[in-house]
Amino acid sequence: MLRSALSQVSLTLSLGEEEWVMATFVLVHGTGCGGWVWREIAPRLLAAGASVFAPTLSGLSDRSHLLECGIDLETHVQDIANLLFYEDLTDVVLVGHSYSGVVITGVAVRAPERLRQLIYLDAYVPDEGQSEADLWPDEMREDVETDAKRAGGLRPPPPMALLGVSDPEQITWLEQRITPQPMATYTQPAPRQNAASAALPRSYVSLTAGPTIKIFGKFADKARASGWPVREIADGHMAMLTSPELVADALIELAGTR
Repeated sequence: MLRSALSQVSLTLSLGEEEWVMATFVLVHGTGCGGWVWREIAPRLLAAGASVFAPTLSGLSDRSHLLECGIDLETHVQDIANLLFYEDLTDVVLVGHSYSGVVITGVAVRAPERLRQLIYLDAYVPDEGQSEADLWPDEMREDVETDAKRAGGLRPPPPMALLGVSDPEQITWLEQRITPQPMATYTQPAPRQNAASAALPRSYVSLTAGPTIKIFGKFADKARASGWPVREIADGHMAMLTSPELVADALIELAGTR
């Protein structure tokens, strides 16, 4: 259900002194997850009057049956670009969590005319010619590459403790659904920016609790230095599940910034 338009309602909302019409959100999940990771966020955005799309990237989770189809970063960029085209979406607020910061950076190159803005949710923000792997701390890169070699070129799902999930029921639920991800999605650089993609507004949501702040804190700093709006949430990397109301509120607020 989340992989199609959940609502076509348009509602004028008030944000301080500014009134604005809620855009369509396209929510792109992170490593090994699927569209289901937004299950607590989508209803809140719908209640605010948004349209919501939450696709699963090829080869992952409920689309893991496609894992042997040569999946790389380009595949995932095309997944989202195709969604924008075939659903004929415009004025889109494109949200990328974690790994998908690189994905949405690539989508902005392919379809800038369909986007209102990009929101990076505790996500990687690559510079020209960079892949996600280029952005990993040295120790993390060594560990991931070692694990991937043992797993035949697939990165195993990250530990739940790293993701900031501590509730036993949530841990079990996630571990049943998160799948390995091909290393080619991490080692292929994002497409180079063009004038139209570079002009798109961008913002950042920083999740400040838990060990991943050591990985993603620098991207929040980078966003601030670039003049992007930045919001902080004192929760871990999977706050869309552990603090969905705070994440939804941040997305709604940022969607009103131009």
